[in-house]
Amino acid sequence: MRRILIFAYGLLAYAIGMASLLYLAGWIAGVGVPRPLDGAPSLPWGQALAIDLGLLTLFAVQHSGMARPAFKRRWTRIVPAVAERSTFVLFSGLALIGFFVFWQPIGGSVWSVETPALRALIWGLYGLGWGILVGSTFLLNHFDLFGLRQVWLQLRGRSYTALEFDMPLLYRYLRHPLYLGMLILLWSAPTMSLIHLIFALGASAYILVAIQLEERDLASAHPEYTDYRRRVPMLIPRRRRAERIAESPAAAD
Repeated sequence: MRRILIFAYGLLAYAIGMASLLYLAGWIAGVGVPRPLDGAPSLPWGQALAIDLGLLTLFAVQHSGMARPAFKRRWTRIVPAVAERSTFVLFSGLALIGFFVFWQPIGGSVWSVETPALRALIWGLYGLGWGILVGSTFLLNHFDLFGLRQVWLQLRGRSYTALEFDMPLLYRYLRHPLYLGMLILLWSAPTMSLIHLIFALGASAYILVAIQLEERDLASAHPEYTDYRRRVPMLIPRRRRAERIAESPAAAD
């Protein structure tokens, strides 16, 4: 029964995480959601800005804090180790839901592209950003990243084995394609409101900090990551270096 309950918990966490990401796509674009990022202001701008900055800070602390190995060691004294990743996904999804419920627009326009062809191009980049983000999760191991592999293995009575270090496809050209996808979608806005700009700046700053923290943990967990970091660019691929990686003996292994 315990295995079934943990598996059901993992499924629920995955469903909430995926639903929040799907809603996020519409929330940022202002499509198909009742309260988008760029909505009509309802509070004085100072109060609204304080709420929004608080939401950004809360998400950053939750997302990066729960991902750190030291926190995981303490956290798994409370939750089963196989459910640790599912719990991270659940809390991340709930943090995103906090944006959808409490976010406060403040009005104002930074830019607005009126040319239909250019607007279509920018929306295409927005879709590309999401495609890179989602595709990157499958290049690694989507179901491990979102906790399903862990709870599925325990349901079958099998021990969890951590994924080995790998450089699949895009990861041979840049170290963080997932974060690159995030940056592209954050800034691909044919109409950029002031609050959208603040959201994009805050999220971009968080991404750059999160990369440093994540790479420190990866270097500790995978000795080969230090050499990989030296040879492969972080976010912007450079063809010559990527070709050397693809042709190197380590990559061939």
